[in-house]
Amino acid sequence: MKIYVAGIGPGSPEDITPAVLKAVQDSDVVIGYKYYFQFIEPYLKPGTECIDTGMKKEQERALQAFLLAEQGKTVCVISSGDAGIYGMTPLIYEMKRERHSSIEIVPLPGISAFQKAASLLGAPMGHDFCVISLSDLMTPWSLIEKRIKAAASGDFITAIYNPKSQGRYWQIYRLKEIFLQERDANNVVGYVRQAGREGQEIKVTTLEEFDPEDVDMFTIVIIGNSQSFLADGKFITPRGYYREKNDEGKNLGQSIMIKSFQTIRKELKNPDVPIWKLWPMLHAIHTTADFDMENLLWMDNEATAILYEKVKSGSIKTIVTDVTMVSAGIRKGALERLGIQTVCYINDPRSAEMAREKGITRAQAGMRLAAEEYPDALYAFGNAPTALLELCDLIRKKKCNPAGIIGSPVGFVHVEESKHAAKPFKDIPKILIEGRKGGSNLAATLVNSILTYDDAEQLKPGRDV
Repeated sequence: MKIYVAGIGPGSPEDITPAVLKAVQDSDVVIGYKYYFQFIEPYLKPGTECIDTGMKKEQERALQAFLLAEQGKTVCVISSGDAGIYGMTPLIYEMKRERHSSIEIVPLPGISAFQKAASLLGAPMGHDFCVISLSDLMTPWSLIEKRIKAAASGDFITAIYNPKSQGRYWQIYRLKEIFLQERDANNVVGYVRQAGREGQEIKVTTLEEFDPEDVDMFTIVIIGNSQSFLADGKFITPRGYYREKNDEGKNLGQSIMIKSFQTIRKELKNPDVPIWKLWPMLHAIHTTADFDMENLLWMDNEATAILYEKVKSGSIKTIVTDVTMVSAGIRKGALERLGIQTVCYINDPRSAEMAREKGITRAQAGMRLAAEEYPDALYAFGNAPTALLELCDLIRKKKCNPAGIIGSPVGFVHVEESKHAAKPFKDIPKILIEGRKGGSNLAATLVNSILTYDDAEQLKPGRDV
């Protein structure tokens, strides 16, 4: 007394496993939906009984299998694809338990529809993946939606079963909406209709361009992850063997930075800001882990691009900082690559002497010295609001004309005022962190965003790490 539960694959004869063919040949009775009999009829032994229980009659199908097996017959219950994936195998085991049956159950795996579709598309399932059915006959939609959100946010490759039917049309639209909230619009999507059967159709597109009207109940949709790509028309998700040679950066530090920037961009409230603002914003958030930077970053129009052009043309050769910690955070590799020096006067003996004589801070004195020696430098402030206020006064007195101002002094006294004081200089490109927040690390990272602006379009930070 035995019940085989066999997955016959997606439909093509070459996709039926030898083990399933043998089970079909050994069985006295084959039970299944009549549409699937056409795929196994050539392999039946003479006299084999084929019983069709119709669509949505799974429990009747299982019960009949047990009744016939209990009469001493060898029964084979067939499902398309793999019988253990949205198929009959779980139900057969449940019924065995409910009936306290001693019938032997022999599950036989088959090629699942998503596996067949994947092979036709290329190699989209090359990393962690999940499979979700949009049918809410057995599962409430609220639970299905939770699973969709988890798959989208978890960057899983996601295969979709039962994407659409006559009475269920909007769910696939909702899935697309959820994925677009979590994924890039260019995320690769592939779908196959009637995989392995007559009338097979294969399409590859992007998440943004994916049209839910193209799919039906006979379609398997596969949504790639953030690493998926198209090559010669094939949908590929890499396992990671060539990561260091491709997009993950030349070293571990850059790889971490790239992944961090990708994560930050997904979590921004407004990721659609222009790249000249997005690039320094990503740097600021990466340095501070503070998403309030999205609100606090203040910039003149195109400031990053304008300052980078000055760097590229050689008109910026010196960066003056208010404290040495800002200089320490500016990437030495970028400075060497671009032929730029950093200068800080905070520890210059002349600053200390001037501060004593004039009754001002060393930071103020340092700005007076800088204005004399490097009047057209890029000035970066990460600590001292008095230094930024002093620079603004020097500009008004026409004693210097900086190439640009990076203003992120931090604290509680004159900090906000110093940033407001810098804003009126319309001809000087500025990047400021409004409010009380700031710091040397912020000033340095904003400078780094300027020095690496040519990497912004590819969103590939960390070249000089």
